[in-house]
Amino acid sequence: MTIERFYLACLSHASYIVSSGSEAAVIDPQRDVTIYLDYLQVHGLTLKYVVETHLHADFVSGHLELAHLTGAEVVMGSRAGATFTHLAVHDGDILPLGTASLSMLETPGHTPEGITIAATDAATPDEPIALFTGDTLFAGDVGRPDLLGGFGVTKEELGGMLYDSLHEKILTMPDETRVYPAHGAGSSCGKALRDVEFTTLGAERLTNYALQPMSRDEFIRAVTEGQPEAPAYFASDAMINRAGAPALGNVMDRVRPLDPAEFRSEMGWGAVLLDTRGTDDFAAGHIPGAYNIGLDGQFATWVGTLLPIHEPLVIVADHGREAESVMRCARVGYDNIVGFLAGGMEAWSASGGEVQTFDRIRPADLAAEMASNHPPIVIDVRREAEREAKHIPGTTFVTLSQLENFVTSIVADGRPVVVHCAAGYRSAMAVSILQHGGVASVRDLAGGLAAWESAGQPVDYHQPQSLLDSSEVALEPAG
Repeated sequence: MTIERFYLACLSHASYIVSSGSEAAVIDPQRDVTIYLDYLQVHGLTLKYVVETHLHADFVSGHLELAHLTGAEVVMGSRAGATFTHLAVHDGDILPLGTASLSMLETPGHTPEGITIAATDAATPDEPIALFTGDTLFAGDVGRPDLLGGFGVTKEELGGMLYDSLHEKILTMPDETRVYPAHGAGSSCGKALRDVEFTTLGAERLTNYALQPMSRDEFIRAVTEGQPEAPAYFASDAMINRAGAPALGNVMDRVRPLDPAEFRSEMGWGAVLLDTRGTDDFAAGHIPGAYNIGLDGQFATWVGTLLPIHEPLVIVADHGREAESVMRCARVGYDNIVGFLAGGMEAWSASGGEVQTFDRIRPADLAAEMASNHPPIVIDVRREAEREAKHIPGTTFVTLSQLENFVTSIVADGRPVVVHCAAGYRSAMAVSILQHGGVASVRDLAGGLAAWESAGQPVDYHQPQSLLDSSEVALEPAG
């Protein structure tokens, strides 16, 4: 039996091809399926199954397209309720694959329909069992059970299911059992994931906080507390995966180049403007009203966090990266992309289009302004755990995902604004949100907190009493 891992860093997502003899199964595929088709062709394999460990919320799966292209059967847990033809498996079902066997374990907890696949091969009986755990068990963590609030099941109920799945099924296997999870560090599907190609049950028993000796109630508290904020698009993607997404090529084919006049027209009709260029280029000049989410970061997750999923999008991208921008939006279900600006910002400027900029302030200059009689509002837009670890004294904390809710209050305050993150990627997004909302004077801290510390400026490790108001500045959310 051969196991090939495919890792998509932007989404911290791992998928797998398991093969035995001439037959193969793909487990938890990403939406752009060419990588699997190429591998199958090179190795002379026939795809027999496309297995989904659960209804993924953080990305759109290519399971339906892959099945249509190869004739493979889509396999899902019996509780998935998928609306397309598929094989619904139950606990104990076994799927043959060459000389290997794929045994199905129903392991609800992260979601009610979750399954784990235990793979063994009669040709190599001495090899350890391979467990494909999806989002049930990670290296260093377990799947969060708090993503289905409002869907008829509570996080406490799912947490209890997760405890049972781990202790009654997965942890009954030998220590040498290999674990191949669906995500690594950076995923929003847990809070303490590690990046490894695989782990073992023995290693996880020793090091995974959620597998240490504790009662069921203690486990539920441990896995429901302190989880990162779930991006807004998660519920939509789970529904897309239940119905099966259209082929990625259909999405790509609808996107067209737009000249500046056409681009203005689409904006006039209400299309959301996404600028996928890097921070420095965006600061030097962008179309007013644009949201900046640079491709060279956790692009797809931030698109899904900051932008409405069903609104039409128009894109400004670096030359040659237009198709990449579209594809990476589609990976998280943003299919309503009208087109991209042909010729980029050069064409826009040549057409007489308005261009907006913003300044980037150095640490020493910001420190001087903060100590003056008329200091700016300085907003830290990092995540809560980052803020709790350390922060710049005298700053206000609002997570990037919540910033748009505070724009009205910031505009009303009227003072200049400086935003910062860890290194500058998120602060450019924050500037774009504030400019879009009408904040007249906004800059970002060049290099973020890392540059601030390198310049010898003070950092506070004492926790502020209120995370949303950690200075004299009180910001009220809209609504």
